[in-house]
Amino acid sequence: MLYDALRFFPGGDRAIEVELGDEMDFTINFIVHKLVAAVRDAKFEAVVDLIPELASFQITYDPDIMSYEDLCREVEGIYAGLGRGATGSLPSRLITIPVLYFDDETAACIADYRKTYPEKTPDPELVCELNHLPDRAALQRAHAGTEYWVAALGFWPGLCSLLALHPGARIIAPKYNPPRTHTPKGAVGIGGALTCIYPDATPGGYQLIGHTPAPTYDGAQRLPDFKDSLALFRAGDRVRFAPVGLEEYEDIKARVAEGSYRHDIIDYQVFSVDRYLDWAKAQGAEG
Repeated sequence: MLYDALRFFPGGDRAIEVELGDEMDFTINFIVHKLVAAVRDAKFEAVVDLIPELASFQITYDPDIMSYEDLCREVEGIYAGLGRGATGSLPSRLITIPVLYFDDETAACIADYRKTYPEKTPDPELVCELNHLPDRAALQRAHAGTEYWVAALGFWPGLCSLLALHPGARIIAPKYNPPRTHTPKGAVGIGGALTCIYPDATPGGYQLIGHTPAPTYDGAQRLPDFKDSLALFRAGDRVRFAPVGLEEYEDIKARVAEGSYRHDIIDYQVFSVDRYLDWAKAQGAEG
């Protein structure tokens, strides 16, 4: 639900958490991005950083330049000027990520977890069962058959929260309980209604369905596509997953290792939420 008014909460003495709603919903998330863009365009001297989240965003600011109360009032005024509802457009890059579905590395990770918890159904079969998909091939088609919206980045540097844009391709799965102590870098997983790509080897809880050899975080900025940022994705990007075979997967790994790999990025596109919502409604979405 989108709240009737913004809700503000202090995050220590130099941050403000701004909540717009209480659902993991595309339209709320788009409004978050639209408001963040408007606050950024206002160029407040006090604002240090803006971090969009699923239904909220965080402002890091300098309280010596502007008080908490004054900045909240300014943001409220900008929000009032935008009007309610998800309308308009935003710049949105389209990034294609190669994925080897049901790969050996994530399969080994799943098998290692099941040594301790043998009752755990293997991740691909669990996702198929819960989403009424007959087999792994159907899961791959469904997962790779839509573009995804980068709703937020966080929890770990470069970690993306991806929402499926096609209403008929939304796959839902519970997280591990308890979580894993290790997840391979590049693993592709599903948790709740979100897909993520693990940017590094970390603990985790998403159900694993594949692996990408293309890095989404490069702390050393070795690869050309990371020259301006350590993280590949930006909030508001779109992602397309391209299934690859083992030979192409190994070729990409080799090019990453030698530092010559280039990501497939279309960076001149604009995403219209009005056109998207009309299209989604025609596909059977409720809104």
